[in-house]
Amino acid sequence: MRILITGASGLLGLNLCLHLAEEHKIIGTFHENKLKKPPFKAVCCDLKVNQSIEALIDKTKPELLVNCAAMANVDACESQPEIAKQINAEMPGSLAFLCKKKGIQLTHISTDAVFDGKMGDYTEEDAPNPLSVYAQSKLDGEKAVAEEYPSAIIARVNFYGFSLSGKRSLAEFFLNNLKSNNQVNGFVDVMFSPLYVTDLVDTLIKMVKKGLVGLYHVVSPESLSKYAFGLKIAEKFGFEKDLIQPRSVNEGGLLAARSPRLTLNIDKLRSTKIITPGQNACMEHFYMHYLENLPEKIKALS
Repeated sequence: MRILITGASGLLGLNLCLHLAEEHKIIGTFHENKLKKPPFKAVCCDLKVNQSIEALIDKTKPELLVNCAAMANVDACESQPEIAKQINAEMPGSLAFLCKKKGIQLTHISTDAVFDGKMGDYTEEDAPNPLSVYAQSKLDGEKAVAEEYPSAIIARVNFYGFSLSGKRSLAEFFLNNLKSNNQVNGFVDVMFSPLYVTDLVDTLIKMVKKGLVGLYHVVSPESLSKYAFGLKIAEKFGFEKDLIQPRSVNEGGLLAARSPRLTLNIDKLRSTKIITPGQNACMEHFYMHYLENLPEKIKALS
């Protein structure tokens, strides 16, 4: 399959490209963060310019486009709302319009953060209530994609893994600090259901092959606090658990509000016979890739 992946220098986009490159023809787009000799075709493209992405689509003729491009730094979105709107809300709608026009399958990546986290166990039918500029812009992006291309997949996700900078995911934060014997905080009052990134990639491809359309929650069936997540990493990697201090998110000094209970119901996805792994299985995959020097291999691409 010929797959065009936007945001190929981001955590999800890069891991998606690397994981699929052996079996598929991959074209990945980047803008500011150039990739050095990746094992797939990497193309510089400003996705904010419609003519640029349309020209790239016409040249590469993908069968599937996976939109991973996003302004994902929550606090940066808070201070630069117009840029967040342009990248997270308007650009996905333009991609959806082009994909429908040209008959290309589209999978758009959204976020669990569209909910306020007061209730938890959210289904796809529950009304979102975003608390931050980032969350609102991502919700607006969902709406734009659904309006322009109802046959697209919209996946609300939460994931972790290894990135170009080594500093993009919560897992990397814990891993880097614990390895250096640094004391860190873990939020006991923020619940989430993350997938390891390659488990998410495998799930997304299964969804495409099954011909699914519409909105799906694509997370682990098991939830835990961010404090408990840090403890899992410490235990798996053999680090000192006492380095992680239990704290409330209100003590974190964060600019944007965070949703406390981002647990998503995945019954809709399960009804398709697609099963996502639990937290122990995800952590095992994360650990095995660490032992296989994946972090260094990814950093070598920067």
